Amino acid sequence: TFTAWCNSHLRKAGTQIENIEEDFRDGLKLMLLLEVISGERLAKPERGKMRVHKISNVNKALDFIASKGVKLVSIGAEEIVDGNVKMTLGMIWTIILRFAIQDISVEETSAKEGLLLWCQRKTAPYKNVNIQNFHISWKDGLGFCALIHRHRPELIDYGKLRKDDPLTNLNTAFDVAEKYLDIPKMLDAEDVIGTLRPDEKAIMTYVSCYYHAFSGAQKAETAANRICKVLAVNQENEQLMEDYEKLASDLLEWIRRTIPWLENRAPENTMQAMQQKLEDFRDYRRLHKPPKVQEKCQLEINFNTLQTKLRLSNRPAFMPSEGKMVSDINNAWGGLEQAEKGYEEWLLNEIRRLERLDHLAEKFRQKASIHESWTDGKEAMLQQKDYETATLSEIKALLKKHEAFESDLAAHQDRVEQIAAIAQELNELDYYDSPSVNARCQKICDQWDNLGALTQKRREALERTEKLLETIDQLYLEYAKRAAPFNNWMEGAMEDLQDTFIVHTIEEIQGLTTAHEQFKATLPDADKERQAILGIHNEVSKIVQTYHVNMAGTNPYTTITPHEINGKWEHVRQLVPRRDQALMEEHARQQQNERLRKQFGAQANVIGPWIQTKMEEIGRISIEMHGTLEDQLNHLRQYEKSIVNYKPKIDQLEGDHQQIQEALIFDNKHTNYTMEHIRVGWEQLLTTIARTINEVENQILTRDAKGISQEQMNEFRASFNHFDRKKTGMMDCEDFRACLISMGYNMGEAEFARIMSIVDPNRLGVVTFQAFIDFMSRETADTDTADQVMASFKILAGDKNYITVDELRRELPPDQAEYCIARMAPYSGRDAVPGALDYMSFSTALYGESDL
Repeated sequence: TFTAWCNSHLRKAGTQIENIEEDFRDGLKLMLLLEVISGERLAKPERGKMRVHKISNVNKALDFIASKGVKLVSIGAEEIVDGNVKMTLGMIWTIILRFAIQDISVEETSAKEGLLLWCQRKTAPYKNVNIQNFHISWKDGLGFCALIHRHRPELIDYGKLRKDDPLTNLNTAFDVAEKYLDIPKMLDAEDVIGTLRPDEKAIMTYVSCYYHAFSGAQKAETAANRICKVLAVNQENEQLMEDYEKLASDLLEWIRRTIPWLENRAPENTMQAMQQKLEDFRDYRRLHKPPKVQEKCQLEINFNTLQTKLRLSNRPAFMPSEGKMVSDINNAWGGLEQAEKGYEEWLLNEIRRLERLDHLAEKFRQKASIHESWTDGKEAMLQQKDYETATLSEIKALLKKHEAFESDLAAHQDRVEQIAAIAQELNELDYYDSPSVNARCQKICDQWDNLGALTQKRREALERTEKLLETIDQLYLEYAKRAAPFNNWMEGAMEDLQDTFIVHTIEEIQGLTTAHEQFKATLPDADKERQAILGIHNEVSKIVQTYHVNMAGTNPYTTITPHEINGKWEHVRQLVPRRDQALMEEHARQQQNERLRKQFGAQANVIGPWIQTKMEEIGRISIEMHGTLEDQLNHLRQYEKSIVNYKPKIDQLEGDHQQIQEALIFDNKHTNYTMEHIRVGWEQLLTTIARTINEVENQILTRDAKGISQEQMNEFRASFNHFDRKKTGMMDCEDFRACLISMGYNMGEAEFARIMSIVDPNRLGVVTFQAFIDFMSRETADTDTADQVMASFKILAGDKNYITVDELRRELPPDQAEYCIARMAPYSGRDAVPGALDYMSFSTALYGESDL
């Protein structure tokens, strides 16, 4: 793209470049390019061929670019002279940005954003085009076609273009632009489509050529936009003048209506009427005035904005109608504020005067109601005898609750005093309803005295009951402390005795048996603890009967009863012999499992190493060179026979493994081999011997077919084994390269890549011995070629370009003759005769495309 862009300018000077990183190295064409695109003359270039002359010329070009206000970051003359492609392309991109894109300006944007906005505006009428960037937005080619159609609709039939055919769209745009718009092809359609994200710089460079090609139409559009902008400004200013006049008239009219209402000071006779006046005033402040404040502010803003716009557009200043100046509105607003302030003060004074007595009376009623609500039910609460059936903890809770009530009672003393003080003040002010206030106050004071007496009486009763229950509580607590751990011990014992055990070894079942015997030894001491706990409970019963205590319930510290303790103890005694029997049965089963483990382990420890040994021996046979290939093949077949005869031992081990699985035995300390290991090893052994035999057979076929001697085969094997450094039967790429070098090959990267494509067609990165033999036999043997076979047919055909059916049947054995006749195509040359066949194409087809 950059090369095409440079040539689009250099051709104006009668020259061009072929290789962008080479043709700018001497600086001459670079200086010429800058002169063409800038229209200015640069300093005289150096004509010498030395490196210093080239660097001087490139520096002159870079200095000229810098003089245009362009910063060249990390780009030096040495890199350009040395042909650094990255730096050269970066320099050309900087030139494109400065001279082809930087001066683009659309609606106050510039450079890249201006170019993008220009593309978006020009393609806006095309609903199937959406230009958002300079990469993927252009992949379907419709963006380029839309730009051309927008300015030159006669060049492209846009209606016939399809979004799902980007190749046609791109080629159409590139061809039309080159033929009619003098824009050279800078992009390749296949590259644009085949790239996930096309190069942004290439797209921008190419699109900027469209912008400059249509710059004439752009100037006309700019002129039209300027006229529309002037007219729009004038229309907007006229609308602002009309809005100001109307808004000023409406605001002044509202002020003239509102001031008389605020100046009215006629007092009302009732509190309700005065409150209604205050509510009306609040509505005025909350609902009616705020919008007018906003209108006044907006009016000033509109006036200032209008004057600024008129000044900026060289228009005369705006002069409002008589009486509608901003100062006139401010003066009227000041009068409104003064009237509003006096009205609010008058309303508040009147309301304070009328509300004083109502306030005192309402305050008395509120405090009296709060106090009466608090005392409601308190006398009944203080007289109840709930402590008679309470536990000790409940008694203590009742005492704390009573203490809290006493604190609450003391806190309410202030309210009672406030109620009496308010009643006294109302009497002094001669309140009209004083008799009812006095009666209510007296009732509150009498009730307060009664609550104090009941509170003291209840405290004495609670303290007396607390002392009585503390003794019983101590006994309850001691019972709970000893009953809980003993109960837990019995529950744990029952859980352990009933626990189903899963063991896998003799040692594990012996451990369980030992633990069970230790548990049985603790039973006598446990029985003594049970009898001591029951004795504590009996002592509590005696105290209750002696002092006639009215117990509210059972022991608060525990739910464990003597009946439960005796029941669980009896259950424990019954579970002990059952556990004995289960442990004996499991011990016998584990002895049988151990016998199965030893039996399997003894066989597996023989079979496993045998398989491993055979695998190693087969590996040695496959890489050693003792005797001929036939000797190796016979040796391997003897191994195969001995391996097959070993199968009954594997089957016997499978039978032992099945018994182990049926017994649910999961581990075996007598062997490291599992049945799965044995199976996998056996299968690998069978596969390895079969594969090794097949490899030797293939080597024999290759040797016989290619005429390779046994000595050559041994030499190939020795070379392969030496460079098979990992001893895996395969060489990696580097080992194969070293092997070829050791055998006298002197090759470059291209030749080595060709050889690798032959020996590793699947690109696995490794070379097998068979592939190595095939390659070496092809390189060393005297093999037939397509040309040799073709020459042989020509001899049989008497030097003709075709051969007849009769000639084939006369010269070749019958089966080979019929094979050729069935596969040869008829000869179509001018000298053809009936029955003529094309032996040339047949000879070529025998060897396939790789030989071609």
